[in-house]
Amino acid sequence: MRFTQLSRYLSCPLSASCSPFFLTSKSKCQQNGLGTKEILRLLSYQDVGNSVSTVPHDMIHNSSMSCNIKNRHQYIKSFPVLDGNIPSLYRHVLDGNTSNSEICIQRYLELLEKVNKGGGENAICRHTQRNKKLLVRERLRMLLDDEFFFELSPFAGLNMPYGDVPAAGCLTGLGRICGIWCVFIANDATVKGGTIYPVSVKKQLRAQEIAMQNRLPSVYLVDSGGAFLPLQSELFPDQFHGGRLFYNEAVMSAMRIPQVAVVCGSCTAGGAYVPTMAEETAIVDKIGTMFLAGPPLVKAATGEDILPEELGGASLHSKVSGCVDHFASSEKEAYECVRNIFATLNFEIPAEDTLEYDSPLYCADELLGLAPKDYSYTLDIKLILSRMIDGSRFQEFKANYGTTLVNGFAYIEGQLVGIVANNGELTHDASLKGCHFIQLCNQRNIPILFILNTAPQAAEPSSFAQALDHTNRLKAQASMMATVACAAVPKITLVIGGCYGNESYAMCGRSFDPNFLFLWPNARIALVDSRHFPKHSMIWDDNCTGAGTEFKHLKKKLEEESSAFYSSARVWDDGVILPQNSRKIIAQCLRVMKQKKYQILSLQQYPLPVIRM
Repeated sequence: MRFTQLSRYLSCPLSASCSPFFLTSKSKCQQNGLGTKEILRLLSYQDVGNSVSTVPHDMIHNSSMSCNIKNRHQYIKSFPVLDGNIPSLYRHVLDGNTSNSEICIQRYLELLEKVNKGGGENAICRHTQRNKKLLVRERLRMLLDDEFFFELSPFAGLNMPYGDVPAAGCLTGLGRICGIWCVFIANDATVKGGTIYPVSVKKQLRAQEIAMQNRLPSVYLVDSGGAFLPLQSELFPDQFHGGRLFYNEAVMSAMRIPQVAVVCGSCTAGGAYVPTMAEETAIVDKIGTMFLAGPPLVKAATGEDILPEELGGASLHSKVSGCVDHFASSEKEAYECVRNIFATLNFEIPAEDTLEYDSPLYCADELLGLAPKDYSYTLDIKLILSRMIDGSRFQEFKANYGTTLVNGFAYIEGQLVGIVANNGELTHDASLKGCHFIQLCNQRNIPILFILNTAPQAAEPSSFAQALDHTNRLKAQASMMATVACAAVPKITLVIGGCYGNESYAMCGRSFDPNFLFLWPNARIALVDSRHFPKHSMIWDDNCTGAGTEFKHLKKKLEEESSAFYSSARVWDDGVILPQNSRKIIAQCLRVMKQKKYQILSLQQYPLPVIRM
């Protein structure tokens, strides 16, 4: 079944703003004469009625047929073309995968709708009507050049042990201001008043890590009630808890990564350091406040009644304390101020020329049938590559050696990338091939895309020869791990199937610091595959009372904890993405990672952060 038949799911009554990639409302689309099909194009970057994936010019500036990249890659035409035709012999595999993808996408849409509601209707009314504040997505619309917002980890905070915290109470993501890509960290005060939970800290730290890895300017939109005290032991004392946010701000400033903050709501307790440590800060009159202890604590401690504006309002901090640099009479004025600040950043973004490049020769819709249900439903990885790379052209490296790992060069929206993709178990030869290819990419300064679908677990050796083979494989995989860890080029990891065990480390799993890591909705992340778990039942004593029940409980637990949505809720990745969006998202990440070349840095032997005096 083709993905075009999934329109019954994607045409559900969601606003298009619940897509993690656009800030366009459904009502706005309808006012502009866009129907269900066009709204679907907003969600999936493509026209589902066409056989070749396309992106409308009026939706994204960088379309798949006309991109702002200098015309210098014409020689890609000489790369061999991949055969992306799916043999009829595998039709049952395709159908099984598509059926599984339908279920996963339905779950994806349900969670996206939940996230889009934020803290609920009552909280939204209180936020906008009583407190006279803009919603977080409205704030981003006022800041961004073109309303394109690439949201990261939108499912963070869902179904946590301490309850649901939609989007972890904050939006993080990528967008452009004055043509400059930057990272956003924006509190959503409709979610429990912007209270900081452990997952909120983790999500914000990940956004700062992305900013440091890619040298991206950062914007903080602060509207938070501070930490959730009942969970203080999980968000305050440790190395990578709340205090790390402020440590990172200082380090980023020393790295000369610009940071700008807007106080557009409450900014209480430790959270007051976020705008204070930013290089430039604006505060909005009447709604922006900053203090370590708010009026209720002052009343409890001293018996004194004091208004928030008197204790830490915009006039006080802009005229007396000097904790902020710009006074804004409205939110609109504050965001105009931020755009003016960005106009002073020392970036020289080159003039953009137009290049027409080829779309893949095969339909991206078919990726739903190629997204593996499990390892036994995995087809040749080149079928997936042929639907993601320019012109389906691929210059393969060592094509006949270590064939369970596919390596080679391709272009994605005109940008050269090295590809390392699982096509079976990571054998001794495949690992050595991977080492060689990754070193080539590092030598030539070519970013690497890892497409990860590792085998559940290697069979146990039953002879000396097999044991020797396992030992050699282990050594080769260790070499590949070391090569991946030390490669200095940007890395993107896309998990299209299983992410299991030690092989996932060699394929640049989360522990190996990829610049970005995304999952398809069908992906599974675990030490072992629970669906192949029965062969491990020998570890249980069959005579032990209750062993069977415990075994079933463990298997169920592994099944639940290995889903893509469980992973994304805990910020083990940068988001779950639809397979047919992969090409566009990877291309955007490549552009973001390239921007650091355009920042002009002065020579400074001992860099220091910008410190308020």
